[in-house]
Amino acid sequence: MIIQFNTDNNIAGSERLNEYFTTTLSESLNRFSNQITRLEVHLTDENSNKEGQNDKRCMLEARLEGIQPIAVTNNGDTIEQAVKGAVDKLKSSLDTVIGKLRNH
Repeated sequence: MIIQFNTDNNIAGSERLNEYFTTTLSESLNRFSNQITRLEVHLTDENSNKEGQNDKRCMLEARLEGIQPIAVTNNGDTIEQAVKGAVDKLKSSLDTVIGKLRNH
């Protein structure tokens, strides 16, 4: 599973940040690693440099072999919260899609 990060101008995409989220995403989505060919992570700060609640946004797009990509979005007060919420949503979506494929 290839993990690709994209950040806006308001979020510093440091190597440490990439390593942390790569580990987190790999561990969280481990049981789907055979089905996911690429995972795209889009991190944005919707309020730019202003303070605010739920202004960090994470969009995850999982590309699976043979079917359309699955995309989910989650907002949080921090990048970590946004990513965790998006991962939870993605796992739920993957369970549904892969479960339907197995039943057919």
